[in-house]
Amino acid sequence: MQQISTSIPESRIGGRIGSQRLRETLAFNTIDETVGRYDLLLLVKRIGRQAGFTPRMIQLLDYYINFTRDIDWEEGGQPIVYQSLAKTALDLGVDERQIQRLEKALFEVGALTWNDSGNHKRYGTRCAETGAILYAYGVDLTPLSKIKEELESKLHEKQLYDKNWLETKRQISFYRSQIRASLGEAFEMKHEKSVEWGEAYDDLAIKIRTHMKLPALSALLKTHKALHSVITGELSLNDTDPGTQETSCRDGETVVHSKYTKNKISNKLESNSSVISFSDEGSNGDHNLEDKQADEAETEDIDVLRSAGLQHITLQQAVGATSERFRNYLPLDDKNLTWADFIEAAFRLKNELNISQTSWGRGCETLGTSGAALSVLLTDHSTQRSFNPIENANGYFCAMMDRARSGELKLHNSIFGLLKNGAKN
Repeated sequence: MQQISTSIPESRIGGRIGSQRLRETLAFNTIDETVGRYDLLLLVKRIGRQAGFTPRMIQLLDYYINFTRDIDWEEGGQPIVYQSLAKTALDLGVDERQIQRLEKALFEVGALTWNDSGNHKRYGTRCAETGAILYAYGVDLTPLSKIKEELESKLHEKQLYDKNWLETKRQISFYRSQIRASLGEAFEMKHEKSVEWGEAYDDLAIKIRTHMKLPALSALLKTHKALHSVITGELSLNDTDPGTQETSCRDGETVVHSKYTKNKISNKLESNSSVISFSDEGSNGDHNLEDKQADEAETEDIDVLRSAGLQHITLQQAVGATSERFRNYLPLDDKNLTWADFIEAAFRLKNELNISQTSWGRGCETLGTSGAALSVLLTDHSTQRSFNPIENANGYFCAMMDRARSGELKLHNSIFGLLKNGAKN
């Protein structure tokens, strides 16, 4: 007859203990030094899935840690939860089998073990004076203190990953703003490849979600850099205007700026107003150069922008006037929202509204990228209104540009009207 092994694997400390002899062999682990239980819990919550902890596992661990006392986590202590399995299941609103599965999962990641009684019942008692556990059978959280250094190491790795992820996303946002500015110049110059470039950018302008892995994000950044290089290279070859200026971007790339670009006109408006900023995210901050270029622009273009009332609209007002459909294209975290994010959302929404790339380019030429984005916002609302909704969004958008050129478009009045009515769609 084959003999059943009763040895305890060296790779695992703790586990189900089926006899007194095995309990004695395990030598009942205790805390080696004082450990802050809530510090451990915070560490687990911050590391999360990086260390194998699901939200349900964390919820149960949180519940068990709150069942213990500070004295249990002092040197020589025993953080054992001896509440019955049935009571735990009732408190958390699940069945006992689910609690058992979660405990097993926490055991697999090294967060707990069991100190079982002979009949697997959970019970214990504390000293009336000190509150220290005298004896207890149940869930032992001692292993959680043993993996503290491992969790801290994983947290450090996660922080480095998150930093690189956010930096890559920031660079993508920067290149998108630069590409949009270059596309505006291309449409203004009536470059033969402007529509082609716009369609290529449409393919790249996907919404960046946090579930995207860093390698995929890095590949997306590389593609943005390549498209940016192609566009600016072509524009520099075709640019014969002696007034054209070149400025160096933060990462060493060269961007060609035309003195007739409408974004520069918008920046000029901003120099006289603290309300709205039209400068793209990631600009080089050379305001003197931009102001000089704007001073050289045609006065009728500035008059168009002023008559549209763009200088009176804040980013907060613009976001507040958006529909639910528009907000779906904005970043989930709106605390650090920029005009570049708003413009990016409008750029993607235009495809859903069937506003052509050519129309968008003309909108940027007429009102700048911020003005074009606000026009998309108003077009979006017009397609969703309950009374007489428009069916041809592209035609409506183009009509707005015609009104802007004739000085009849008042974007700020329309935005304020939406805010007054709640902007609900």
